[in-house]
Amino acid sequence: MSLKERITEDMKAAMRAREAQRLGAIRMLTAAIKQKEVDERIELDDAAVVGIVDKLIKQRKDSIEAFEKAGRQDLADNEAAEIAVLQAYLPARLSPEEIAAQVKAIVAEVGAKGPGDMGKVMGAAKAKLAGKADMGQVSAAVKAALAG
Repeated sequence: MSLKERITEDMKAAMRAREAQRLGAIRMLTAAIKQKEVDERIELDDAAVVGIVDKLIKQRKDSIEAFEKAGRQDLADNEAAEIAVLQAYLPARLSPEEIAAQVKAIVAEVGAKGPGDMGKVMGAAKAKLAGKADMGQVSAAVKAALAG
C-alpha cells in the first residue's frame, strides 16, 4: 500500500470514528498533495509525499512558535496535535550520530574542502537524506563537518 493510499484509508477511518481534529489534519495533508499534483501535473510517489509532510510539519512548528509568542496557547495546542497526526506518515528518522556519519561520507564523496562548498554538500545531502532526517540537523552537521 502506497503512502497516499494509507493516508486515504486513515481519513476514512477518522471519518467513521468521528475524530474531527485528526480528520482535519489528514484532509489538510491530502489537499496539499492534490495541490502539488495539479500544479505540476504529476502523480506523487512516496518520497514526494514525505517531502510534503515534512514541509507541513515545519510550517506547524513555525506557527506554534508564533502562537506562543502571541499568548495563544489554544492555537499552539491545535498545531501540536496536527504535528502528531502528520508525524505518523514519516519514516523512521536518523539519529544525530547517523546524520553526522552520513554527512562525513557525503563530504568525502563530493570532495568538499571548506565552508565555501556548503551548497554542493547540502545538494547531495538533500538528495540522499530527504525524508530520513530533519534538514535543519543535516545543515548543522554539514557546517560542523566543513568547519572542522
